[in-house]
Amino acid sequence: MQLGEKQTLTIVKQVEFGVYLAEDMAGAPEERVLLPGKQVPKDAGVGTKLEVFIYKDSKDRLIATTHMPKLTLHQVGELQVAQVGRIGAFLDWGLEKDLLLPFREQTRKVQEGEICLVAPYIDKSSRLCATMNVYEYLDTDSPYAKDDRVEGVVYEISRDFGAFVAVDGRYSALIPKKELYGEIRVGEKISARVTGVKADGKLDLSLREKAYLQMDTDAQKVLEAIGERGGALPFTDKASPEVIRTEMQMSKNEFKRAVGRLLKQGKIEITENRIVKKG
Repeated sequence: MQLGEKQTLTIVKQVEFGVYLAEDMAGAPEERVLLPGKQVPKDAGVGTKLEVFIYKDSKDRLIATTHMPKLTLHQVGELQVAQVGRIGAFLDWGLEKDLLLPFREQTRKVQEGEICLVAPYIDKSSRLCATMNVYEYLDTDSPYAKDDRVEGVVYEISRDFGAFVAVDGRYSALIPKKELYGEIRVGEKISARVTGVKADGKLDLSLREKAYLQMDTDAQKVLEAIGERGGALPFTDKASPEVIRTEMQMSKNEFKRAVGRLLKQGKIEITENRIVKKG
Protein backbone atom coordinates (compact mmCIF):
# COMPACT_ATOMS: atom_id res chain seq x y z
CA MET A 1 0.00 0.00 0.00
CA GLN A 2 1.44 3.33 -1.08
CA LEU A 3 0.61 5.72 1.75
CA GLY A 4 -0.13 9.22 0.51
CA GLU A 5 -0.52 8.35 -3.15
CA LYS A 6 -3.22 7.56 -5.69
CA GLN A 7 -3.31 3.94 -6.82
CA THR A 8 -5.55 1.41 -8.49
CA LEU A 9 -6.61 -1.49 -6.25
CA THR A 10 -9.01 -4.42 -6.61
CA ILE A 11 -12.04 -5.23 -4.45
CA VAL A 12 -11.20 -8.62 -2.90
CA LYS A 13 -13.88 -8.86 -0.21
CA GLN A 14 -17.24 -7.28 0.56
CA VAL A 15 -18.39 -6.72 4.15
CA GLU A 16 -21.33 -4.96 5.74
CA PHE A 17 -19.41 -1.75 6.36
CA GLY A 18 -17.55 -1.53 3.04
CA VAL A 19 -15.09 -3.45 0.91
CA TYR A 20 -11.50 -4.55 1.29
CA LEU A 21 -9.02 -3.65 -1.43
CA ALA A 22 -5.71 -5.21 -2.40
CA GLU A 23 -3.24 -5.03 -5.26
CA ASP A 24 -4.72 -8.25 -6.67
CA MET A 25 -7.09 -11.06 -5.73
CA ALA A 26 -4.26 -13.02 -4.11
CA GLY A 27 -3.57 -10.29 -1.57
CA ALA A 28 -3.11 -11.57 2.00
CA PRO A 29 -5.40 -10.18 4.77
CA GLU A 30 -2.61 -7.97 6.13
CA GLU A 31 -2.13 -6.48 2.64
CA ARG A 32 -5.73 -5.26 2.40
CA VAL A 33 -7.22 -1.85 3.14
CA LEU A 34 -10.81 -0.86 3.91
CA LEU A 35 -12.88 1.40 1.68
CA PRO A 36 -15.90 2.55 3.76
CA GLY A 37 -19.31 1.57 2.39
CA LYS A 38 -20.47 5.14 1.72
CA GLN A 39 -17.68 5.51 -0.85
CA VAL A 40 -18.17 2.21 -2.68
CA PRO A 41 -19.70 2.70 -6.16
CA LYS A 42 -23.15 1.05 -6.47
CA ASP A 43 -22.15 -1.23 -9.32
CA ALA A 44 -18.83 -2.33 -7.75
CA GLY A 45 -18.24 -5.91 -6.66
CA VAL A 46 -15.44 -8.39 -6.02
CA GLY A 47 -12.91 -8.04 -8.82
CA THR A 48 -13.75 -4.40 -9.59
CA LYS A 49 -10.73 -2.11 -9.85
CA LEU A 50 -10.97 1.32 -8.19
CA GLU A 51 -8.69 4.32 -8.12
CA VAL A 52 -8.25 5.34 -4.48
CA PHE A 53 -6.04 7.38 -2.18
CA ILE A 54 -4.48 5.75 0.89
CA TYR A 55 -4.07 7.63 4.16
CA LYS A 56 -4.65 6.97 7.89
CA ASP A 57 -7.81 7.49 9.91
CA SER A 58 -8.09 9.10 13.36
CA LYS A 59 -7.04 5.79 14.95
CA ASP A 60 -3.89 5.62 12.80
CA ARG A 61 -5.23 2.77 10.63
CA LEU A 62 -4.71 2.63 6.87
CA ILE A 63 -7.90 3.52 5.03
CA ALA A 64 -8.84 4.11 1.40
CA THR A 65 -10.95 6.88 -0.08
CA THR A 66 -12.27 7.57 -3.55
CA HIS A 67 -12.05 11.30 -2.77
CA MET A 68 -8.78 12.74 -4.02
CA PRO A 69 -6.84 15.22 -1.85
CA LYS A 70 -5.60 18.55 -3.13
CA LEU A 71 -2.01 17.31 -2.69
CA THR A 72 -0.45 13.86 -2.74
CA LEU A 73 2.86 12.69 -1.25
CA HIS A 74 5.75 15.15 -1.89
CA GLN A 75 3.60 17.34 -4.15
CA VAL A 76 4.01 21.08 -3.46
CA GLY A 77 0.99 23.36 -3.30
CA GLU A 78 -1.03 25.84 -1.26
CA LEU A 79 -3.48 24.70 1.44
CA GLN A 80 -5.64 26.65 3.87
CA VAL A 81 -5.21 26.39 7.63
CA ALA A 82 -8.47 24.99 9.05
CA GLN A 83 -7.43 25.38 12.68
CA VAL A 84 -4.41 25.59 14.97
CA GLY A 85 -4.10 23.03 17.75
CA ARG A 86 -1.78 21.93 20.51
CA ILE A 87 0.71 20.10 18.25
CA GLY A 88 0.48 22.21 15.11
CA ALA A 89 -1.86 23.50 12.44
CA PHE A 90 -4.42 21.40 10.57
CA LEU A 91 -4.77 21.97 6.85
CA ASP A 92 -7.82 21.45 4.65
CA TRP A 93 -6.64 19.16 1.87
CA GLY A 94 -10.04 17.92 0.74
CA LEU A 95 -10.43 14.82 2.94
CA GLU A 96 -12.48 14.16 6.09
CA LYS A 97 -9.34 14.15 8.22
CA ASP A 98 -7.29 17.35 7.99
CA LEU A 99 -3.54 17.21 7.31
CA LEU A 100 -1.28 18.04 10.26
CA LEU A 101 1.40 20.71 9.83
CA PRO A 102 3.54 20.23 12.98
CA PHE A 103 5.02 23.32 14.61
CA ARG A 104 8.53 22.00 13.89
CA GLU A 105 7.75 21.93 10.16
CA GLN A 106 6.59 25.56 10.03
CA THR A 107 9.07 28.12 8.69
CA ARG A 108 6.89 30.70 10.44
CA LYS A 109 3.85 30.39 12.70
CA VAL A 110 0.65 30.15 10.68
CA GLN A 111 -2.81 31.34 11.65
CA GLU A 112 -6.30 29.92 11.07
CA GLY A 113 -7.70 30.86 7.67
CA GLU A 114 -4.42 31.72 5.97
CA ILE A 115 -2.94 29.97 2.93
CA CYS A 116 0.48 28.37 3.13
CA LEU A 117 2.78 26.54 0.73
CA VAL A 118 3.43 22.96 1.89
CA ALA A 119 4.22 19.42 0.78
CA PRO A 120 2.89 16.18 2.35
CA TYR A 121 5.55 13.80 3.68
CA ILE A 122 5.68 10.68 5.87
CA ASP A 123 7.10 11.30 9.35
CA LYS A 124 9.15 8.96 11.54
CA SER A 125 5.93 7.45 12.93
CA SER A 126 4.76 6.54 9.40
CA ARG A 127 2.04 9.20 9.45
CA LEU A 128 1.17 11.66 6.71
CA CYS A 129 2.03 15.23 7.72
CA ALA A 130 2.81 18.48 5.93
CA THR A 131 5.98 20.57 5.88
CA MET A 132 6.69 24.15 4.86
CA ASN A 133 10.31 23.11 4.18
CA VAL A 134 9.55 22.29 0.55
CA TYR A 135 13.08 22.76 -0.86
CA GLU A 136 13.74 19.07 -1.54
CA TYR A 137 10.37 18.56 -3.24
CA LEU A 138 10.71 21.33 -5.84
CA ASP A 139 11.58 20.61 -9.47
CA THR A 140 14.69 21.95 -11.19
CA ASP A 141 13.63 21.51 -14.82
CA SER A 142 11.80 24.81 -15.29
CA PRO A 143 11.19 26.17 -18.81
CA TYR A 144 12.57 29.60 -17.85
CA ALA A 145 15.69 31.34 -19.13
CA LYS A 146 17.68 34.45 -18.16
CA ASP A 147 15.59 37.67 -18.14
CA ASP A 148 12.23 35.84 -18.15
CA ARG A 149 9.60 37.21 -15.75
CA VAL A 150 8.26 34.69 -13.23
CA GLU A 151 5.77 34.52 -10.35
CA GLY A 152 6.43 32.66 -7.12
CA VAL A 153 5.91 32.25 -3.38
CA VAL A 154 8.61 32.92 -0.77
CA TYR A 155 8.78 29.84 1.48
CA GLU A 156 11.93 30.44 3.51
CA ILE A 157 14.32 33.31 4.30
CA SER A 158 17.96 32.67 5.18
CA ARG A 159 20.31 35.30 6.60
CA ASP A 160 23.18 33.59 4.80
CA PHE A 161 21.68 32.88 1.39
CA GLY A 162 18.60 35.05 0.78
CA ALA A 163 14.95 34.25 0.05
CA PHE A 164 13.97 30.84 -1.26
CA VAL A 165 11.11 30.91 -3.76
CA ALA A 166 8.83 28.30 -5.29
CA VAL A 167 8.28 29.58 -8.84
CA ASP A 168 4.83 28.59 -10.12
CA GLY A 169 4.59 26.63 -6.86
CA ARG A 170 6.90 23.93 -8.25
CA TYR A 171 10.34 25.17 -9.39
CA SER A 172 13.31 25.84 -7.10
CA ALA A 173 14.60 29.42 -7.05
CA LEU A 174 16.56 31.84 -4.87
CA ILE A 175 16.66 35.61 -4.50
CA PRO A 176 20.32 35.96 -3.38
CA LYS A 177 21.00 37.99 -0.26
CA LYS A 178 22.58 40.82 -2.31
CA GLU A 179 19.33 41.18 -4.27
CA LEU A 180 17.10 41.56 -1.22
CA TYR A 181 15.86 45.10 -0.63
CA GLY A 182 13.27 46.18 1.90
CA GLU A 183 11.07 43.79 3.82
CA ILE A 184 10.05 40.45 2.34
CA ARG A 185 8.08 37.79 4.23
CA VAL A 186 7.55 34.04 4.12
CA GLY A 187 4.32 33.37 2.24
CA GLU A 188 4.61 36.54 0.16
CA LYS A 189 3.82 36.24 -3.55
CA ILE A 190 6.38 37.97 -5.72
CA SER A 191 7.06 38.85 -9.35
CA ALA A 192 10.72 38.61 -10.28
CA ARG A 193 13.23 38.50 -13.13
CA VAL A 194 15.39 35.43 -13.78
CA THR A 195 19.03 36.55 -13.54
CA GLY A 196 20.52 33.13 -14.14
CA VAL A 197 19.94 29.39 -14.38
CA LYS A 198 22.42 27.29 -12.40
CA ALA A 199 24.00 24.11 -13.75
CA ASP A 200 21.61 22.05 -11.60
CA GLY A 201 18.57 23.88 -13.04
CA LYS A 202 17.78 26.06 -10.03
CA LEU A 203 16.90 29.68 -10.76
CA ASP A 204 18.46 32.89 -9.45
CA LEU A 205 16.01 35.78 -9.24
CA SER A 206 15.97 39.54 -8.76
CA LEU A 207 13.08 41.75 -7.72
CA ARG A 208 14.58 44.55 -9.80
CA GLU A 209 14.75 45.17 -13.55
CA LYS A 210 17.94 45.48 -15.60
CA ALA A 211 19.95 48.58 -14.66
CA TYR A 212 18.95 50.70 -17.66
CA LEU A 213 15.25 49.95 -17.04
CA GLN A 214 15.44 50.32 -13.27
CA MET A 215 17.28 53.66 -13.34
CA ASP A 216 14.23 55.85 -13.94
CA THR A 217 12.26 54.05 -11.23
CA ASP A 218 15.12 54.51 -8.79
CA ALA A 219 15.51 58.17 -9.72
CA GLN A 220 11.83 58.78 -8.99
CA LYS A 221 12.23 56.96 -5.67
CA VAL A 222 15.12 59.26 -4.74
CA LEU A 223 13.04 62.33 -5.57
CA GLU A 224 10.18 61.05 -3.44
CA ALA A 225 12.56 60.37 -0.54
CA ILE A 226 13.92 63.91 -0.81
CA GLY A 227 10.39 65.29 -0.71
CA GLU A 228 9.48 63.20 2.33
CA ARG A 229 12.52 64.62 4.16
CA GLY A 230 11.66 68.27 3.57
CA GLY A 231 13.62 68.78 0.36
CA ALA A 232 16.99 67.19 1.18
CA LEU A 233 18.58 63.82 1.90
CA PRO A 234 21.01 63.90 4.86
CA PHE A 235 23.62 61.87 2.92
CA THR A 236 25.12 61.72 -0.59
CA ASP A 237 26.13 59.01 -3.03
CA LYS A 238 29.42 58.83 -1.11
CA ALA A 239 27.64 57.32 1.91
CA SER A 240 28.44 53.75 2.93
CA PRO A 241 26.67 50.90 1.11
CA GLU A 242 25.02 49.95 4.42
CA VAL A 243 23.48 53.42 4.88
CA ILE A 244 22.21 53.51 1.31
CA ARG A 245 20.74 50.01 1.51
CA THR A 246 19.01 50.79 4.83
CA GLU A 247 17.67 54.19 3.80
CA MET A 248 16.87 53.60 0.13
CA GLN A 249 16.66 49.80 -0.34
CA MET A 250 19.17 50.06 -3.18
CA SER A 251 22.77 49.06 -3.74
CA LYS A 252 25.35 51.86 -3.78
CA ASN A 253 25.79 51.51 -7.56
CA GLU A 254 22.04 51.71 -8.15
CA PHE A 255 21.82 54.81 -5.96
CA LYS A 256 24.73 56.46 -7.76
CA ARG A 257 23.12 55.78 -11.15
CA ALA A 258 19.81 57.27 -9.98
CA VAL A 259 21.50 60.35 -8.52
CA GLY A 260 23.52 60.75 -11.72
CA ARG A 261 20.33 60.67 -13.77
CA LEU A 262 18.74 63.37 -11.59
CA LEU A 263 21.90 65.55 -11.78
CA LYS A 264 21.90 65.29 -15.56
CA GLN A 265 18.23 66.30 -15.60
CA GLY A 266 18.99 69.27 -13.37
CA LYS A 267 16.54 68.17 -10.67
CA ILE A 268 18.99 68.01 -7.76
CA GLU A 269 22.29 69.36 -6.54
CA ILE A 270 24.83 67.74 -4.22
CA THR A 271 26.44 69.65 -1.35
CA GLU A 272 29.14 68.38 0.97
CA ASN A 273 26.81 66.08 2.93
CA ARG A 274 23.35 66.43 1.40
CA ILE A 275 21.39 65.92 -1.80
CA VAL A 276 19.02 68.86 -2.33
CA LYS A 277 16.09 69.17 -4.69
CA LYS A 278 16.24 72.14 -7.05
CA GLY A 279 13.33 74.50 -7.56
